[in-house]
Amino acid sequence: MNTIIIILTLLLIVAGLPLFVALGLISIISFLAAGTDPTVIILEMNRIASAPTLLAIPLFTLAGYILAESKAPRRLYDLLHTTMGRLSGGIALASLVTCALFTCITGASGITIIAIGGLIYPILLKQNYSEQFSLGLVTCSGSLGLLFPPSLPLILYGIVASVSIDKLFLAGIVPGILIIVVLYIYSIIKGQKKSENHFEQFSMRTLGKYLYASKWELPIPIIIIGGIYGGFLTVVEAAAVTAFYTFVIEFFVNKDLSIKKDFVRIFRDTTKLVGGILIILGMAMGFTNYLIDEQIPQELLSIVQNLISSRITFLLLLNAFLLITGFFLDIFSAIIIVVPMIVPIATSYGIDPVHLGIIFLTNLEIGYLTPPVGLNLFISSYRFKKSILHLYKVSFPFLLLLLLCLAIITYFPDLSLFIVNLFY
Repeated sequence: MNTIIIILTLLLIVAGLPLFVALGLISIISFLAAGTDPTVIILEMNRIASAPTLLAIPLFTLAGYILAESKAPRRLYDLLHTTMGRLSGGIALASLVTCALFTCITGASGITIIAIGGLIYPILLKQNYSEQFSLGLVTCSGSLGLLFPPSLPLILYGIVASVSIDKLFLAGIVPGILIIVVLYIYSIIKGQKKSENHFEQFSMRTLGKYLYASKWELPIPIIIIGGIYGGFLTVVEAAAVTAFYTFVIEFFVNKDLSIKKDFVRIFRDTTKLVGGILIILGMAMGFTNYLIDEQIPQELLSIVQNLISSRITFLLLLNAFLLITGFFLDIFSAIIIVVPMIVPIATSYGIDPVHLGIIFLTNLEIGYLTPPVGLNLFISSYRFKKSILHLYKVSFPFLLLLLLCLAIITYFPDLSLFIVNLFY
């Protein structure tokens, strides 16, 4: 019966039924078949709504949307361009860092590609990078910031897996930097192949100009990271302060946005994204309760342990499974559905749940570049008027590099955990 229910769920999702409808329907059928009152789903939704850390999701998302819709991306890129332009491949590095910073705040790669990709793509072409490389870099960069705080997927994973969000924020820093460094080295190689040794002229006057222009955005990481790890703010309090600060700065200080023209639109877009996540989360957690009641995770654990004895082999198969998951589910749906089932199995192999979170999100970050649901591919296709097949081709080298980073992150857990161990 349990196998039939799981297969039916997957078929409904693949058939195109909205995910929250499929999960809600299967949850109700499952509880009725087990002789349990399905109102437990409503109780689960109420429990989730009462979770203290849940408020961080809409608040950080709102801050991200405000920044993305303002002129902050341009100001930040100009500053990074000025400071990194003298480096070989400095233009590409500035592009990678800018995209990563905005993705980690917005939690959505699509916003980054649309808001920033259109800005940096012509600049890369102007610096004589090939169209293929430039398009691949922009498409890949849309999801780079998912491992950096205050990434929305990191917060969601922490809620679903019952793992400290503070620890996850620390754990993602070094793996995230690793990915940027690997892509930067590739950018240098591509530039050298084209005999590009262009260096931007640096001047303190220009640097001062862009520092002054970005003076209100630069404190945001300090507010988030310094507030949380300095012991001044909780995650939710940091989210509230960040949302209020960005609102005041971009609407009233910089005046990039207008209350009359932009206020309702930005809040509407934020509500649509967060509301979609929360309704899926509520239905999925109801279904998870059914799986736990029926001891399905324990059955899966028993099967896996009988088939796999090596931790290394398990990690290899786990990555394969998560990559396949990324082919068919977006990152938020995958976290909500898959995490409750794999956490107890991974823990039995001695894998730290914090490290597992970084492995999980790295896999799903790669999923943004893989067909058939590679969101970055579709958004880049729309934004730059290129065919999906062309984007598959230009993104493939970056996909291979991300797989290399995934292997390093998976088999060297100290990359994720050593900063966590320093603080805890």
